[in-house]
Amino acid sequence: MDPRTTFGSATDLAGALAATGYLADDALATVAWLSLRLGRPLLMEGEPGTGKTALAEALAEAMDLPLIRLQCYEGIDASQALYDWDFPRQILHVRALEAVEGGARDVREVEEGLFDERFLLARPVLRALRDAPAVLLVDEVDRADDEFEAFLLEVLSTWQVTIPELGTVTAAVPPVVVLTSNRTRELHDALKRRCLYHWLEHPGIERELAIVARRAPEVSAALAEQVVRAVHGIRSDREILKPPGVAETLDWARALHELGTRDLDTETAAATLGVAVKYREDAERVRRALDTMLGR
Repeated sequence: MDPRTTFGSATDLAGALAATGYLADDALATVAWLSLRLGRPLLMEGEPGTGKTALAEALAEAMDLPLIRLQCYEGIDASQALYDWDFPRQILHVRALEAVEGGARDVREVEEGLFDERFLLARPVLRALRDAPAVLLVDEVDRADDEFEAFLLEVLSTWQVTIPELGTVTAAVPPVVVLTSNRTRELHDALKRRCLYHWLEHPGIERELAIVARRAPEVSAALAEQVVRAVHGIRSDREILKPPGVAETLDWARALHELGTRDLDTETAAATLGVAVKYREDAERVRRALDTMLGR
């Protein structure tokens, strides 16, 4: 199956994503559809919690493709993204040969046998190329360094990698690639030029209400609206270190529902604030302004 032909239009893609519970606006649905149609990676930037990672998960579900995730971090290198050799198993293999044959086999033959496919540990990028079609999520690419970016750029340009001991692996069908960045640093222009780009904002009140209704239908409409408006009040404070994302909105709404809350008052909001706000400084600041944020 070629992912480029899965959806006839951006509207079709938006509908398929909605069926998984992911509600994309017109701009996001359009750029995501174009990335599929053109076979180009999609680079998503935005604040944490805006739904960047969830888009890749929804795409994989909508297209019934495996999701392969590469979580980036400081110091990650190509071997951790591509492949490695199972050293303990290689040692056991050598010892088994020694025990069975008394070390009589040719050294070159033994060495070649150590770099057999069965000892290869495929990491996410190699798996995405070999198992294509698949969705490859390169999460938080801004946490990696320049050298890793250069490696990614080469792979995304050729859709192939070379394993010296085994040869070149080329994707039969290029994987669907979604890269996410929280913009802790600027990515290089060369990588951005290779991708289609979208900045993802926190959703507006109406769309976030629709998301809560879809993802947490057990929560009453009245409580959902109070929670969403409270979260938007928190996000509007520019001094907040880590504004709550959609995931925190959903968690807070579900938590209040479990408590049997029908009306989000100041006392209940203060008691459950740790579900939505994860920094002590933020929590103290929000508690002082809860009456205002709840419209009291």
